[in-house]
Amino acid sequence: MNGQVLLVDDDAAVREALGQTLALADLDAVTAGSFVEAKDRIKPDFDGVIVSDIRMPGRDGFHLLSYVQDIDDALPVILLTGEGDIPMAVRAMSQGAFDFLEKPCGRDELLRVIERGLKTRALVLENRALKAQLEAGDPAARLIFGVSRQAEALRGQVRAAARVGAEVLVVGAPGAGIPKVAEVIHLSGNAPSAPFEKRAAAGLSREALAKLWADCAGGTLFLDEIGALPDDTQVALLDALERGGPRLIAGSSRDLSQAVEQGGFSAELYYRLDALSLRIPTLSERPEDIPVLFRHYVAQAAEQAGLEAPELEEDMLAELVSRDWPGNARALMSEAMRFVLGVGAGGPRDTELGLAERMAQVERSLLESALRRAEGNARSAAEALKLPRKTFYDKLTKFGLKPEDYR
Repeated sequence: MNGQVLLVDDDAAVREALGQTLALADLDAVTAGSFVEAKDRIKPDFDGVIVSDIRMPGRDGFHLLSYVQDIDDALPVILLTGEGDIPMAVRAMSQGAFDFLEKPCGRDELLRVIERGLKTRALVLENRALKAQLEAGDPAARLIFGVSRQAEALRGQVRAAARVGAEVLVVGAPGAGIPKVAEVIHLSGNAPSAPFEKRAAAGLSREALAKLWADCAGGTLFLDEIGALPDDTQVALLDALERGGPRLIAGSSRDLSQAVEQGGFSAELYYRLDALSLRIPTLSERPEDIPVLFRHYVAQAAEQAGLEAPELEEDMLAELVSRDWPGNARALMSEAMRFVLGVGAGGPRDTELGLAERMAQVERSLLESALRRAEGNARSAAEALKLPRKTFYDKLTKFGLKPEDYR
């Protein structure tokens, strides 16, 4: 379990004991001896939960609860008391407390309530971030989902490409969403309401290209799988680019440099496009984005089908994170539609695995992803996961992973 807990209690011995309990559970415990000491740490973006004694000198736990409600009424506050007072518990819950525990509370019970509070808080903050993206005037923020470092970098590259206004090459694995990223680049540019045409490059004749070029004047032409463009149309496209006209965005899930070496694609056209190129990361490189994307696709599928979105369980999301997703966003979207329609899940999976085994799959997936991003540099991967180096190496040994295999 990971997360931040603000622990407020005027009894130093209780603070120390509870703090040790939380630390042993891998929780980041921040302690305070009073409301005054704690209040400056309570902010709307606090990403944890608050555990507070009720009976404290001066401003008690109810005052703290009221203060938190004014700051952020979705911030979980767990109240503790040694009195066993049922009316006090009822009052606490009616005023918005997340839960109420009697001291001395059992370790397992305390950790169970805190874990539930942390999951609730994480979901609230994630939903707020997504809502902010949707309400922003920035198409990259509204339409490219994800909370990972890679997703944020992709949004930044899209904004930068939109500002430049030159030809762009968008590359990615099959199903990664190349056409969508191309459209976001267009929407992020200076003329989002100008024409935007999407066409498959395969079989596109010189005459069809000429018509598209004219129809897209002042706008953007997106040619998907540019590597399949016929040879004579490649020549015509180069001539059109020299004359000027609409902006060209090309997409490819193939390695165009290899196609150039094999004589299957124009080197001149490739180097012109490759001058401004951006790559969409695979889902396996950013597993932390899978729950965010899946929730979005489930909501989208439910709306399309006119159904109520089914509830998503944490163990199901963990199982999704543990999978490779060779079909990337497209495969995840299809999985969401099947889930909403209740027609079963696609792809092989072991339904006999228990929670521990599924969590182990998730842990292995995160380790592999960190090693890939760090190109086999174990120190960088450990830092990215915020793990001590010894713990990181212990986990690599547990799963039989070797950093040199990712270089």
